[in-house]
Amino acid sequence: MRAVWRAARAAVRRRRLQTLVIALVTLTSTAAMVVALGLLDAASAPFDKAFAQQRGPHAVTAFDPARVSDGQLARTARQPGVEAAAGPFAQATVELPDDAMDFGIGTDLTVVGRAGPGGPVDRLDLWAGRWAARPGEVVLNRQSDWTADDLGKKLEVSSGPELTVVGFAFDLSDSADAWVAPEQIGALHPTTTQMLFRFTDASSQDGLRASLAAVTEGLPRDALTASRSYLTLKDRIGGAAKAFTPYLMAFGILGLVVAVLIVANVVSGAVISGFRHIGILKALGFTPGQVVAVYLTMISVPAVAGCALGTVLGNLLARPFFTFVFTGPDAGVFHDSVSLAPWVSVLALLGMPAVCLLAALVPAARAHRLSAARAISAGSAPRAGRARHIQRRLAGSRLPRAVSLGVGLPFARPGRSALTLAAVVLGVTTVTFATGLATSMTRFGEAGRDAFDVTVYVGTYKNGKEIRPEHDDLALHSLLRSLPGADEVTARADVEVHLAGSAQKVMLEGRRGDRVRLDSVLTDGRWMHRTGEIVAGSAFLRQNDLRVGDRISLEKGGRRESVVIVGEYMHNDGRLVVTDMPMLTALTPREKPIAYHVKLSEGTDPAAYARAARSADPGISTDLVGSNTVTQTIVGSASVLTVMLAAVAALGVFNTVVLNIHDRRRDLGMLKSIGMTPSQVTVMTVTSMAALGAVGSLLGIPLGMAGHRLVVPRMAEAIDITLPAYMTDVWQATALLALAPAGVAIAVLGAYVPARRAARLTVAEVLRSE
Repeated sequence: MRAVWRAARAAVRRRRLQTLVIALVTLTSTAAMVVALGLLDAASAPFDKAFAQQRGPHAVTAFDPARVSDGQLARTARQPGVEAAAGPFAQATVELPDDAMDFGIGTDLTVVGRAGPGGPVDRLDLWAGRWAARPGEVVLNRQSDWTADDLGKKLEVSSGPELTVVGFAFDLSDSADAWVAPEQIGALHPTTTQMLFRFTDASSQDGLRASLAAVTEGLPRDALTASRSYLTLKDRIGGAAKAFTPYLMAFGILGLVVAVLIVANVVSGAVISGFRHIGILKALGFTPGQVVAVYLTMISVPAVAGCALGTVLGNLLARPFFTFVFTGPDAGVFHDSVSLAPWVSVLALLGMPAVCLLAALVPAARAHRLSAARAISAGSAPRAGRARHIQRRLAGSRLPRAVSLGVGLPFARPGRSALTLAAVVLGVTTVTFATGLATSMTRFGEAGRDAFDVTVYVGTYKNGKEIRPEHDDLALHSLLRSLPGADEVTARADVEVHLAGSAQKVMLEGRRGDRVRLDSVLTDGRWMHRTGEIVAGSAFLRQNDLRVGDRISLEKGGRRESVVIVGEYMHNDGRLVVTDMPMLTALTPREKPIAYHVKLSEGTDPAAYARAARSADPGISTDLVGSNTVTQTIVGSASVLTVMLAAVAALGVFNTVVLNIHDRRRDLGMLKSIGMTPSQVTVMTVTSMAALGAVGSLLGIPLGMAGHRLVVPRMAEAIDITLPAYMTDVWQATALLALAPAGVAIAVLGAYVPARRAARLTVAEVLRSE
């Protein structure tokens, strides 16, 4: 084995360029594979992982305590098909004052009496403070955005005792807004009993309905008043993660395929180009098995080094995606339950060297069977035929001789050229897909943002105290309209109401002023023309099985109003609908605007207007329209992944050119000896790959367009929105013309450096080994 290792080590030192190429390709490919597999694994089921960690309930049910006793409900936990159950818990709905919004909760609070955060079902994440153990204490269901001062604050309940906040917990299943000790819930006048179930069959809605029907079969009629499936919650929660999943899967698949193609091309080419070296080793007395071992070791050294560095790089690149995608208001505990799975790094460290060895084993096995003389001749004899016939036909064309020779070179090694072409095609596919994705996401991020430039909020905080505006509603509206640069001002009020006949909460947004429409986000129907009309977001319509033209009723504080849906607009909040201010005040007469959206005339500085508004009334705060963070992240991450995959494809071209130069060194010497200039050598070598790049563009652009049309609508569907047509119809002639050189650019980028190196070689250097 010592002789094998010494021979392999000497080969690594002698073939520094080949060793560097193998190391770079495996490093980049491994990093791409780690990012691809890690993101695919993380994005595949973030909800399922967090849900399993909390032992979330498959069904959150509410029962009428007047019709069914706690003892009867406790017996349901032992019914067939029930994996685990928690409860019964007394549940009350309490009304809080308006300033309860400071806690990040609404004014209608669902409170459950529960002894602790643990249990067989719905294990809560108590991430701040402690559990409510005595009367007068409450734990709020909230995910983030708190300070230490929030603990100890008081909540005034309109029809119950004052409650002190002693902790914050997160419940992915959203089974309650707050929890109190069981001995406290009676003072809050509970009207419902809650049961939480996990079933053995929870894979589908039909299975859940059947399981729930079996559980409640022996209970009194109409005892079950409401139920919610975890599948409905799964569709709603984690919008950012679900939006990222389709395009991450697309990049992941592309990255894996490109990595395998390039590694196979690099390693097999390196073995084939070393046939002469194999023959010499056999002539020196190495057995066929030792020769194969030398070559596999020579390939493994840079491959393992590249894989190790690539795994580290991939881990570093993947973590920023997790930080953004799996945090935020909808992500809950995703940032704790989702990370780069250890198996991804293990697979990269073991899998990529295995790919290298398999790619090397096939040609090495071929050399294993060759005699020393045949191996030497296979490594040094010129390649007759193949490209010669095609080059003779090209010589009769009007193309410059360097170009005609270059166009025919790929046919000398059709297998190698096919692998290189496949990598270029996938590189062009990636560039095309990323360009379309960036265009769609940019239009998505800018949609509606031209409707206003500055948002003015009613009220501000200074030194921990709230300061209210000096002007009332109409006076403030008039003031903002009169400031220099103001073109349009729209007042906005928000109020939480209920959808009649359902427990569904609706955030009703009322608008009044110059600009009520946001035409760039309207996907169907029209905007309101008269009182009694609403425009609903895409998610609201989908989640409630409604469509434009349907009529619904909204309730608030004993008032009910019937409204008709006249339009659909692009929005992923399943609770939000928009109406005019008279419709909102019909439900809540005392509701006042909380913000004013200001559209400025062209050339006006938004920051200057904001300063003028704050000077005119110190009781307001301002916010300038900024960029869409999700859009920026998707476009930025897509750009990084595209550069990575394009670089891998270019490295594949680089390797192919290096191997082609090595294989055709005799031809290069002959061409130089009869007068071919260095610039002609460069043109010939670059043209050989540019021809593959041109074919790669022809094949890759349609594939990238198809990928865009497949992925972008699924990204929208994942977060329950409908995209306007102009966001998906991005393939105009100018865009396609700009993408046409993509394959040639990748090919030229990879071919230029080795082509220049070949051009600088003298005839003596080229023919020295002959």
